Amino acid sequence: MTTESTVTAASASRRGTRPHNCDSAAIHHMPGTAVVAAALVDGIGNSDQVAEFAHIAAEVAARVGPRKTATLGILAAAELVAAPAAADIEPDGVAVLALVEPGQDTAVAWTGDARAYGFDGATLTRRTTDHTVGQYLRINGGVAIELCEAHDNWIRASLGRSSIATVHAAEVPDTMIVLTSDGVHDSVAHDDMQALARAHHHDPQALADALVAAAVENAAGYRDDATAIVVTTR
Repeated sequence: MTTESTVTAASASRRGTRPHNCDSAAIHHMPGTAVVAAALVDGIGNSDQVAEFAHIAAEVAARVGPRKTATLGILAAAELVAAPAAADIEPDGVAVLALVEPGQDTAVAWTGDARAYGFDGATLTRRTTDHTVGQYLRINGGVAIELCEAHDNWIRASLGRSSIATVHAAEVPDTMIVLTSDGVHDSVAHDDMQALARAHHHDPQALADALVAAAVENAAGYRDDATAIVVTTR
């Protein structure tokens, strides 16, 4: 007897302390296939225009990605705000896209500091590397960790500056994929995220809700927009 595999996806998002929620999540099941695409866009800045852009960009990535590849899904969303190198870009944002298919590794592509994690039932593993000045300093070494942390919000790549060279890709073997905006992973410690994954891995919606709810205000009273997408294969 064979059992058909299924993909289940859920998302949650909460506005931070600024007027607009400029995160957006999109989930798309490609017709005629078992592929489910999940895209998360974190808009840079806070305005009606940024919020609208994040929504459209997430939908574009989620619909183009399964038809072309994860990398081209991100690049298609980037075309919405593509600009010459010397031009100012507004609105803009960072993004991560996952293409989930039963029996296959998950294809992930991203630009900026939106993240993808994989969960194997016990361990939550970050599967992306932030495109930030802080992470660049960590990788190259020779500087104090405090300097790295001070530059974690300096983005080195975004949708508006994306090219085939700046959108990175990975194959993830885990059967659960978790996508987060920095409003989640900058606020919730990795060990706490892992504990939530262990507690809620049988219920993607409960996990997405719990991750977003765990985001807290910083010492200055600021809380960023927080968004999570959870996709599981059974």
